[in-house]
Amino acid sequence: MTNDKADSKYDDLIKKLKIDCKKCSGLCCVALYCTKTDGFPANKEAGTPCKYLDTDFRCKIHSGLADKNYKGCLAYDCFGAGQRTTQLYLPDGTWKTNSEQEDKLFKIFISVYQLHQMLWYLAEAFTLTSDELLIPTIELLISENEQMVQQSMDHIAMPDLSEYRLKVNKVLKQISTEISANASSNQIHGINYLGKNFKKANLDRKNFSMSLMIAADFSGCSLRKTNFLGADLRDANIKNTDLSKSIFLTQMQLNSAIGNSNTKIPINLSRPATWEK
Repeated sequence: MTNDKADSKYDDLIKKLKIDCKKCSGLCCVALYCTKTDGFPANKEAGTPCKYLDTDFRCKIHSGLADKNYKGCLAYDCFGAGQRTTQLYLPDGTWKTNSEQEDKLFKIFISVYQLHQMLWYLAEAFTLTSDELLIPTIELLISENEQMVQQSMDHIAMPDLSEYRLKVNKVLKQISTEISANASSNQIHGINYLGKNFKKANLDRKNFSMSLMIAADFSGCSLRKTNFLGADLRDANIKNTDLSKSIFLTQMQLNSAIGNSNTKIPINLSRPATWEK
């Protein structure tokens, strides 16, 4: 069901969704609400700068995040929303030099993050189907997403994404169902697999979307077209595991899992530096 012609159509779009902190101004370190349950040593209110955010918008403790128990920072990925928000809405400054609109800018960043996340899934969905009826729908949703990101500040700061999200979810569900249709026993999404030992299991085409998989063991598993859409993979063991053909994986999921130099990953993702330690 792979659409071979789609492999390079959205290459430039995918590049926009790669995080580039150098082109941002620490938006994630200010705009987000951080909690202990998400891997931070203490709660931080949204709109309050992290105490380790330097004047040049770099992290003062970047090399020591693990030692200071900032697992949430190590795992986080904004899908390029930081630099995109800066590019479109802060071309001549930062949130500090636009203090009268900083609250609106933080809301814009969160909106762009949500849109970019959906854009990531749509771009992959396009490569996973050859359905002549579904392909134009995906293309239209991608085009609509790009238009929404480039709205005026007032519109993008307070968007109603519910209708659009429903349309995206419908497409993703359809593709997920088609891919898992040939699996011998299909998982139902949203199941609790906390600490589950899958070691050496054949999980090809299984649907683990929206499942809780914290500390699950995938070592030695077969994971071709295994669907991890929205799955919680924090501390999951993926050492020496081939995830290169798994689908709907994100950088944040890889960052939060435990891999090593032998873990194979999809070509559009990056190997976390923490895996080499």
